[in-house]
Amino acid sequence: MLNLRRVLYYGFFVFFINNTMAQVDTVSHYSQSLKKEMRYAITFPESYKESEKNYPVVYLLHGAGGNFSNWHTSVKKPGLLPDLANQYEMLIVTPEVGPFSYYYDSPLMDTVRYSSYIAIDLIKEIDENYRTIASREGRAITGLSMGGHGAIMLSAENPDLFYAAGSMSGVMNIDTSIWDIAEERKMLGKRQQKDLLGEIYYDAPFSPYTAVGLIGKMKQNDVRMIIDCGTKDFLLKTNRQMHQLLLAAGVPHDYIERPGAHNWEYWTEAIPYHFLFFKQQLKKHH
Repeated sequence: MLNLRRVLYYGFFVFFINNTMAQVDTVSHYSQSLKKEMRYAITFPESYKESEKNYPVVYLLHGAGGNFSNWHTSVKKPGLLPDLANQYEMLIVTPEVGPFSYYYDSPLMDTVRYSSYIAIDLIKEIDENYRTIASREGRAITGLSMGGHGAIMLSAENPDLFYAAGSMSGVMNIDTSIWDIAEERKMLGKRQQKDLLGEIYYDAPFSPYTAVGLIGKMKQNDVRMIIDCGTKDFLLKTNRQMHQLLLAAGVPHDYIERPGAHNWEYWTEAIPYHFLFFKQQLKKHH
């Protein structure tokens, strides 16, 4: 069988940090779940090349309409991910999914199986090709907006894979009627969801296709969670709703509201808090 995995190099993934060069690899690999090649970027700490130890992995998810390179090219602090990889001695993987897929396995489209892609194909790809701590105690997942939804959903559905999870400005409830956006955007969002999911019920008890619909699973597992959102974010109501539901269910979690909106200025400041949280949680085992 042909080797369908190959490493690609892009010029914008070379950063100069403290007068040293850090390399971020961009990789194309074949996904069995999606039956096509997929891309991701992986960021290494400077110590990776010289050491023989295994490293924890943070899976960092992009938002709607984004791609695997967003966390490198759109942050407001150049070289932020290599800095975090160095500071916390972690590998950072930024995968890519469909533009408005919400990291679902669609019950209607066999081309939209991004939950299986992350949980089955991508984790296997990373653990087989890099020196990782290949257990739940060595993995965390977080993301922004749609990626925050994906991270909370994936960790709730796969507690055997992830020890900690986070969301930045996340879509904690896909019910666009409670988003602070224009009516036409609310309707567009509902149509996109119907294409992917068919008819679903938006009120409590919530659909399992929305993060707030997975509180029961969160209560059963012990995934450590950090959720934050800006006070001027159009998704703030969904985050406050998730926070209250978690409190009512007695699910431990860190919840933060900070000044900010739904933009890269906010996410650039938010992501270091998530890595600090993950380091504190993962070090309990390592």
